[in-house]
Amino acid sequence: MKIAEIRDMTADQLQDALVKLKKEQFNLRFQQASGQLENSARMRQVRRTIARMKTAQKEQISEQANKQASQIVNEKANEKPNEKPTKKAAKKADKKPTKKADKKVNKKASKEKK
Repeated sequence: MKIAEIRDMTADQLQDALVKLKKEQFNLRFQQASGQLENSARMRQVRRTIARMKTAQKEQISEQANKQASQIVNEKANEKPNEKPTKKAAKKADKKPTKKADKKVNKKASKEKK
């Protein structure tokens, strides 16, 4: 099976064909072990076709992810940009709370419990 044919398949068709080929690969290995295999080149063909199908599946998944990412980027680009915070506000956001602030919060919490 050629890669162009494989790329035209849907995800469900790819999965079904992949299962079918894996079963065939198993049967070919079994025939080889028992000495009944007539066409040993078929093993190579099946193995490579399986690899092509797995590659096509991953391509489809990455295409879907890229579409979703581009939609998100476009949505964010269409939104109005938020105003940038001032330097003081940015510094306050980056600072860790002081011990005094923690004590005040703990006191308030203990008063509320009572």
